[in-house]
Amino acid sequence: MKKIKSYQPGGTDYATNCPKVSNEVSYDSELAEDEALIARCRMGNMAAFGQLVERYQDRLFNAVSRMVGNRDDALEITQETFYRAMKGLKKFRGSAGFFTWLYRIGMNLCINHHRRSRRVHITSLQSGHDGIGRQADHLAAMAQSGEYSPDKQAQIKENYDRVLTAMETLEPDARAVVVLRDIEQLHYGQIAQILELPVGTVKSRLSRARGTLREQLL
Repeated sequence: MKKIKSYQPGGTDYATNCPKVSNEVSYDSELAEDEALIARCRMGNMAAFGQLVERYQDRLFNAVSRMVGNRDDALEITQETFYRAMKGLKKFRGSAGFFTWLYRIGMNLCINHHRRSRRVHITSLQSGHDGIGRQADHLAAMAQSGEYSPDKQAQIKENYDRVLTAMETLEPDARAVVVLRDIEQLHYGQIAQILELPVGTVKSRLSRARGTLREQLL
């Protein structure tokens, strides 16, 4: 695979300790800035594409790492996503935001990766928003706390492992909606654009995925 640039997600190990993605970002401002950078890219200014990489590489890596569960695979898929985006930028119509288009490429690569390998090991569900993500976050914090007896910590660790194992039972399409909604905290409309599904389908798929997780945990 041809590399755009060599990078490591900055500042934090995003495969194990992901910060929350803020939903308070001004999307209009973000879209306008992206459009300006894309216009410069189309004029041959690759430094502008480097700015897009810097803007989104960590957020993309967060989601990809939760889909594939392996840091090396996540880095490779993230790199491949940006490479494909760079090659396909002339065909980018702008009907969806660059962020949405980028995530669509990344999620498709993750799903294809899973279908090829049939092996997925979720290593972290840190920074969950609700549902299964929040439960995993809570269990992880309790397991790391020194306030509980060894027996209690062992029980907490067992419960946490059960949450991760339950996530492994999901098919990649279902895993994607859980990751994007419960962990990455994206809106249903964004998820629908990324996965190219009706909003109703996203909601029903998420409901079924959460039901599967509940059954596994109970």
